[in-house]
Amino acid sequence: MIQRSGIKPGARPPVLRRIGLALLTLVGAASVNGALGTPLATQTDGGLQAADSLVREWVDAENVPGAVLLVSRGGEVVLERAYGWAQLYDYQDGQYGASAAGDPRPTALRRLQDPRAMAKDTVFDLASVTKVMATTFAVMLLVDAGELELDAPVSAYLPDFATEPGGSGKADITLRHLLTHRSGLHQWKPVYYHAGDATQAYEYIRDLPLAWEVGTERHYSDLGFMLLGLVVENVSGRPLEDFLRERLYEPLGLSSTGFRPAVSQRGSGPTAEATGPPMSGPTLPYAATSHGNPYEHRMVHDADFGYRIGGDPNAWNAWRRYTLVGEVNDGNAFHAFDGSAGHAGLFSTAGDLQVLMQLLLDGGEYGGRRYISAGVVESFLAATGDEQALGWQVPDEAPPGSFVHSGFTGTYVLGVSADNLGVILLTNRQNVGVDGSGRYPDVGSLQTGLTRALTGPGQ
Repeated sequence: MIQRSGIKPGARPPVLRRIGLALLTLVGAASVNGALGTPLATQTDGGLQAADSLVREWVDAENVPGAVLLVSRGGEVVLERAYGWAQLYDYQDGQYGASAAGDPRPTALRRLQDPRAMAKDTVFDLASVTKVMATTFAVMLLVDAGELELDAPVSAYLPDFATEPGGSGKADITLRHLLTHRSGLHQWKPVYYHAGDATQAYEYIRDLPLAWEVGTERHYSDLGFMLLGLVVENVSGRPLEDFLRERLYEPLGLSSTGFRPAVSQRGSGPTAEATGPPMSGPTLPYAATSHGNPYEHRMVHDADFGYRIGGDPNAWNAWRRYTLVGEVNDGNAFHAFDGSAGHAGLFSTAGDLQVLMQLLLDGGEYGGRRYISAGVVESFLAATGDEQALGWQVPDEAPPGSFVHSGFTGTYVLGVSADNLGVILLTNRQNVGVDGSGRYPDVGSLQTGLTRALTGPGQ
């Protein structure tokens, strides 16, 4: 989906450790007490205390059902907390169509009598954080190995990409354009209306006219990262998920990071019916997300919502009608890419994400092993204008050299190179359902407030 900074849309030495080992032990051992963890009454770091309080207030108010917050400095975890519930609501009779009529339909969801508590090892659907913690990393690895050139055209790796009659400008699109969202491709389309697998999805994107001139403006695009995922697969000769598992996640010891943790046994093509939960259901560690896809449903069916699909909204009707747990929320990733795509589909925990963040903060090295050259890391994190780096975005509320990305499910990752600071905030905001305007709770102010608390003066 499209992100907060769009639409539904060189590293310095580490700072000295600012929290004692006793406090690290206290914070790391804090456990969930009912809906929330114990307050940080003994916390002496004002930024950490403010961050903890801010997340707690959001969960207390049920703006989001639950969250996991992890903060690291100099490679040491200084705050790791779980708040609230991994699942608070379940599907009852759905929300499809209700928001378009301005009716919040409170009976559409069922509040669980025994909600599942959030835990520090809860696994989240990362949504568009996939773009940086999966696809961008994969591109970095291949660039470092000399197998990809950022300024080479996409057609160098997907040979039929720019061969349509008459020319369209697509021959000019480079990998750099895709990484900086300046390709001219559409931001979002319901690809699943036209494709039931990755091959058909590629053909649809290949033949879709551009929305803007190549290289002129930044327009955050899911379709661009779908192509990047396919480029990685074509060059590496491996599925994206296998390439990343073998080259990055397993060597780093990440046991809870990957695509498709609970793949449905049901077909998912354009004519498939989706009326029940996955046959191979997930286990408890997963945070629940949406109840079907009511937001995407409105994107397709409500012409006043800001999207134009250029076709009959009733031509496809395989909408999922159950609460998604351990199954990717993004409709294109689920229906058109079988759960593994360059723009969405990655699942992970805060702890695993901290390892990936630290790898970048330490210039491509982790645990005494180099995974990516420092020069490649530096080039990918450098600002390119319009608050955009390569894959990563550049936050204006954090110190220069910082990099960030968010996900539609309520996920957020931030790196502050100047302080060797990593921030991971994972929420399951979608589990409360859409409101009367058809939207999920806006967590942008939570993410911004958290960033300012942890990077402001005196931190």
